Amino acid sequence: MAHHHHHHGHGEGDVSGSDLDWAEMAEPLEAQAELFAPLYTQVLAWLGEQVAEPGLIVDAGSGPGVVSCRFAQTFPGARVVAVDAAAPLLERARQRAAALGLADRFATLAGDLPSVPAESDGPVDLLWAARSLHHIGDQGAALAAFADRLAPGGTLALMEGGLPARYLPRDLGLGRPGLQSRLDGVLEAWFARMRAGLPGSVAGREDWPALLAAAGLKHTGTRTFLLDLPAPASERARAYVATSLSWLREDCAEDIDPEDLTVLDRLLDPDDEASVHRRPDVFVLAAHTVYTAVRPA
Repeated sequence: MAHHHHHHGHGEGDVSGSDLDWAEMAEPLEAQAELFAPLYTQVLAWLGEQVAEPGLIVDAGSGPGVVSCRFAQTFPGARVVAVDAAAPLLERARQRAAALGLADRFATLAGDLPSVPAESDGPVDLLWAARSLHHIGDQGAALAAFADRLAPGGTLALMEGGLPARYLPRDLGLGRPGLQSRLDGVLEAWFARMRAGLPGSVAGREDWPALLAAAGLKHTGTRTFLLDLPAPASERARAYVATSLSWLREDCAEDIDPEDLTVLDRLLDPDDEASVHRRPDVFVLAAHTVYTAVRPA
C-alpha cells in the first residue's frame, strides 16, 4: 500500500514508496491481513464458486503473503506465486508458507508490477490484485498486462474501492463531531497526490468493469465484503486502528485541521483514557469491493 492507512497496496495493506523500511512494515501489514481474515474468508469462498480448480494462482502485490497462503490453503491443487517489489516482505511470505506446510507449491517473484507476473511459470488461472493496481500510474495498461497473463478462461480478481473504514463514533466526546469524515477528505487529497505523482500517471474514471472490458476481459461479478468487528475491540483491532491513525498523522499532518490534530494526538496517546488504546467504543467496520473478469476461452 503506498502508505498504509489507505489500506490499499501490497495486497494486505497499503504502503508504497522506496523510502520505506519494509522489514519494519512487515509486522503491521501481517497483523492487518490477519485481522481482516473474516473478510478474506468470504472473498475466497466467493472466488471458489467462480474458479473451479486453478492450477496457477498469482497474487500481484502480495506483501508478506498472508493472503497468498490463504489462497494456497483454499485451493489445494494450485501452485501460488506471490509477486511484490519488496524482497523483505517476500522473505516473510516464504517463511509463512513453509510454516504452514505449503512450501512445495508456493513461490515468490520480486519486481515491479505490472511487468513481473509475466515471468511466472505459464498462463495464470487466477490472478489476484488487492489494492495494488492503484499504485501503478497507468491502471488501464496494467490491467491489459494482467489480462495477457491469464490462461483462456482464466479469472482476474481485482480488489479496489469499497468504503473508507470506520473506527470511532461520530461524536467522540472530544473535539468537533465528525472527525473521521473530515479525515476521509484529507486521505482523498493525499490519495489524489499519490496517484498524480506516480510514473506515467494517467487520470481516468475508476469504472472498473469498463476498464476490465477495455483490457479484453468479460466482467463476471462485483461484490462488496464487510469486516464487522464491533466494540469493544480486541487488542489486535485496537493496534490496527492505532497504526492506521498514526500513519495518517505522519503522512497528512499539514492537511489536518489543528483542532482535529490535537484530538488525533490524544487518540494516539496510550496514556490518555480517551485514546484508541483504552476507550470502550473503538470498532472496525470496513467494506472492500472485488471485481472479477474472465479471459474469453
